[in-house]
Amino acid sequence: MAWSSWRTEADIAAFQSRITALGAATPAPTFDSAAASELPEPVQRYFAFVFTGPVPAYGSVHLEAEGQFRRPLTDGFNPTTAEQVIAIGTPALMFSATTPVLPGIWARAYDFFAEGRMDMRAKVLSTLTVMAERETPELNRISLRRWLLESALYPQALLPGGPVVWEPIDSASARAVVSHGGLSASMIAHFDETGRMTQMVAEEDGDLATPFHGSGEHVARSDYRRVGNQMIPHAFTISRAAGGALYPFWDARITAIRFNAE
Repeated sequence: MAWSSWRTEADIAAFQSRITALGAATPAPTFDSAAASELPEPVQRYFAFVFTGPVPAYGSVHLEAEGQFRRPLTDGFNPTTAEQVIAIGTPALMFSATTPVLPGIWARAYDFFAEGRMDMRAKVLSTLTVMAERETPELNRISLRRWLLESALYPQALLPGGPVVWEPIDSASARAVVSHGGLSASMIAHFDETGRMTQMVAEEDGDLATPFHGSGEHVARSDYRRVGNQMIPHAFTISRAAGGALYPFWDARITAIRFNAE
C-alpha cells in the first residue's frame, strides 16, 4: 500500500509539472484596450473591475482549497482538501483532492486534462482504484468546459487573443466559448452591476447518473480579494444541474493561490 500511495503521488506530481510546462510555453494574452473595447458591455465591466493594474503574462496558477465535497452518486458531504495547477494561456489543468470516507480511510482523486486529452481516477487509500476514466470526445469536451468554468480564478485566460471568444447576450450576461484542438465548449457568464462575475452556467443539462461529476454545470463565486493586480474570488460552489435544479457537490474556499510566469 505504501508503494501504491507513493506511485499515486508521483503520478500527480508529474501531471502538475506537465501543466506548468505547458503554461510556460503558452503564456496568457495581455490586456489590449482596443480589443477589449469591442467586447460585450458586461465583459468590459468585468475586466475593468478584475484588473486593478498592469498584470504580467502569467503561464500558470497553483491554488489550494478546502471545503465540503459530495462524492458522485451519494448525498452526504465530507471535508475535503484540493490542489489545482492550471495553465492560463492554453486549456490544461490538474486537479487533485483528498476526501475522508470513513475513520482512517480516505479517497484520493485526480483529474488531468491537457492537449485535448484527459485522465480521471479515484483511489481508496491512494491504492485501490474505484473509478478510472480515459479520454473520449465527450469527456474531453467536459474537461475543456471545466477549464472554462474555473477561469474566474485566472481571468487573463478570458482576455481577447486567447482561446476564449465572447458573444453578447444582455447587459448582465455573455456567452464564453473556448476552442482548442478541434473541440469547443461554452458557458453563460453572469455579472453584477460592479463587474463581478457571479456565476457560470452550462447551456445543457448534466447526466446525473455518471460515476464522476466532471466539470459540473454551474458555479457560483463570491468573496473577491485582491491578488497582485487582480481581483480573484475566494469562495465558490460548484453544482451539477438538470431539470432546472442544482445539486451542489463542491462548496469550498481558496486557501492559497500563486501565479507563475514560468
